[in-house]
Amino acid sequence: MLQVLDPPAVRRWSRLAAETLGRAREEIDALNVFPVPDGDTGTNLHLTMLSAAEALDGLPADAGAEATWRAFAQGALLGARGNSGVIVSQALRGLAEVLWEAEGRGADLGRGLVRAAELARAAVSRPVEGTILSVLAAVATAVRDGREDLASVARRAAGEARSALGRTTGQLDVLARGGVVDAGGAGLTIILESLAAVVTDSYTGRVDIPAPAHRVVPETAAGEGEDGPGYEVMYLLDAGQEEVAALREELDALGDSLVIVGGDGLWNVHVHVNDAGAAIEAATRLGRPHRIKVTYLVGSGRIHPAARGRGVVAVAAGPALAAVFEEAGAVVVRREPGSSPPLATVLAAIREAGSEVVVLPNDSGTREVAAAAAEVAREEGLVVGVLPTRASVQGLSALAVHDPLRRFDDDVVAMTEAAAHTRHGHVWVADREVMTSAGLTSPGDVLGVVDGDAALIGTDLVATALEVVRRMVSSSSELVTVLEGADAPEGLARAVAEYLAETRPDIEVVRYEGGQGGYPLLIGVE
Repeated sequence: MLQVLDPPAVRRWSRLAAETLGRAREEIDALNVFPVPDGDTGTNLHLTMLSAAEALDGLPADAGAEATWRAFAQGALLGARGNSGVIVSQALRGLAEVLWEAEGRGADLGRGLVRAAELARAAVSRPVEGTILSVLAAVATAVRDGREDLASVARRAAGEARSALGRTTGQLDVLARGGVVDAGGAGLTIILESLAAVVTDSYTGRVDIPAPAHRVVPETAAGEGEDGPGYEVMYLLDAGQEEVAALREELDALGDSLVIVGGDGLWNVHVHVNDAGAAIEAATRLGRPHRIKVTYLVGSGRIHPAARGRGVVAVAAGPALAAVFEEAGAVVVRREPGSSPPLATVLAAIREAGSEVVVLPNDSGTREVAAAAAEVAREEGLVVGVLPTRASVQGLSALAVHDPLRRFDDDVVAMTEAAAHTRHGHVWVADREVMTSAGLTSPGDVLGVVDGDAALIGTDLVATALEVVRRMVSSSSELVTVLEGADAPEGLARAVAEYLAETRPDIEVVRYEGGQGGYPLLIGVE
């Protein structure tokens, strides 16, 4: 019987909890009627704890308490799935905050469980009794003033979790109508019983999940009908405390089941909404969302009609460049130089384009917005591919080989290859001091960029543009595309065309009035 919850014990606990949840997954899924009857709470909790266990597996065998608890909490945060998984990850964070600096004795575990309940409840925008939060609160009350040894506290926590779980049916109407206990609370009970089994060395292999009192019909039991939110949106977010506070307020107005957990600049966000695009766009304004996941909530009664046919969406900066893409058959999304378009605008364009859509971001900063919009559109039944185009010239190359009569996957491959075989460059007149890989630019200097990297700093716009072209073309180059910007001096694109006609007459040159702001000349070489 353990006297302290040391790092090896934490590892054993994490693995046992994950394995036991895996065995109980289907039984817990069958209990899932709140907040939405999507039947995945057991699966989500299993995956959350499995992520925590795998994070510990990656540590050295002699890792200390702080490293162990931090990895445990971080693994759960990064792998958290669903409403209950996110709450459990925050509970583990609270436990870790106490125990990574403590000996791990009984009183320490008690304080850690109190902190776990506090953090978990604070993470939920609108706490509801009869849920995993109620079970956590009951456990915290039971162990709050304990002076017992580790085994006694662990047993008390597990026993109170089991008792509190049984009470959830009478605390929440939807559970009473379904004749079930709370699914998230059931998963938490298994986690705490696994802890007690490790501490007391008493694991029997038996998993006891209260069965539903009668067969649950999720749509009826939940009572959500067509008024329930249509989508579950989850993402990791890099942002500060103030930005997260603003995001919490905005998402709370958009939907329900809002849970935001984490800290130290990394957060896991979960919310149920009808407008998934708005929930993601809110994050893009306040931080950097990634690992975005949008899930259609079965039983919500909301289905978005899919569009028809094959299409392409292209993002363009400047009206003339937009016209070039439109003439080539794309649905165009306009953006201002130096900024990304709103997610809702990209999503609307995807819906307009067809049921099979290729998206051309044509800018590194726009790719995440395009990917998020595509994720939402896929949940609506559309087939969407986002090409990694970093420049407008790559988008034009991809669009040139687009064939709506090909299989969608083959078309995406062909367009991706065309974009990948297109080198891209531009020239920019500095309006401030900027440190680049080519050196420090001063206002008025001309910066030449090749494939996203600063290649040279010059003083003359035409001379710098010609040097960029010289560095980009090779013996295999066949086509050069130049897009003249809105502020380009007269004759800039013509000077490039004349240079190539003299030095490389075998290369075809295509010139467009791109009208883009910020960059006097965009250059593509195929």
